[in-house]
Amino acid sequence: MTVLVAAQQTETPDMPRSRKARLAYRNGLVASTAGVAPGFVQGNLAILPAEYASAFHRFCQLNPKPCPIIGMSDVGSPYIPSLGADLDIRTDVPRYRVWRDGEVVDEPTDVTSYWRDDLVTFVLGCSFSFEEALLDEGMPIRHIEKNVRVPMYRTNIACGEAGPFAGPMVVSMRPFKPADAIRAVQITSRYPAVHGAPVHLGHPHLIGIKDIAKPDYGDPVPVADDEIPVFWACGVTPQSVINAAKLPFAITHSPGLMLVTDLKNRTMAVI
Repeated sequence: MTVLVAAQQTETPDMPRSRKARLAYRNGLVASTAGVAPGFVQGNLAILPAEYASAFHRFCQLNPKPCPIIGMSDVGSPYIPSLGADLDIRTDVPRYRVWRDGEVVDEPTDVTSYWRDDLVTFVLGCSFSFEEALLDEGMPIRHIEKNVRVPMYRTNIACGEAGPFAGPMVVSMRPFKPADAIRAVQITSRYPAVHGAPVHLGHPHLIGIKDIAKPDYGDPVPVADDEIPVFWACGVTPQSVINAAKLPFAITHSPGLMLVTDLKNRTMAVI
């Protein structure tokens, strides 16, 4: 394996906001990445042994709404140059999750000590990218307003199965007034590479969510009486299926604490 060294270690005045964010996380900052580095794509992580990579790739192909692939590493490499020249998968996320036999055993801020030469990294599109388009239209994003992580829920929507990977879709939720919800559908439909249009509007119980105030991941946010919850497919879905598959080893990001890339959000739009 060719060993590369992250080129940028200290912040400079002309450094893009995306690199400044990664450097801050590399140096130990732990915080939600919602609203961080406006204009730049963020990604969900699924890092798996190579023996599972083909099946997981197929799982993503079968489930493009929750698992849109925007980057993939070579076997054993912690670098994906197409997402950032100085990006190091092992250090540049605010917090990780280390999984053994389908259970989280550690949540470090650096996974260098866990790195192996047989690991393959998948980076999946994140709804934080389309949030910028919503904000540009003057639409409020509740978890950003409250400075908390977006609420995420396991649902009864079954994902397509591939090898050991099977289980329920995870969704993220943002409340909107009905007219704004319609506009949100129109706006996010332009961004299929980062989950696209919602998968459900209103009535959480119809997709298996018993209590909107108790998300499975992230933080609860208030839903006003004149608002409806709007649900998008979420890149935390692989964590649900890693748990269900009882994989012997995997690494993911901690929900809401994403990988900030050098890709521009505008490149994710289809029109």
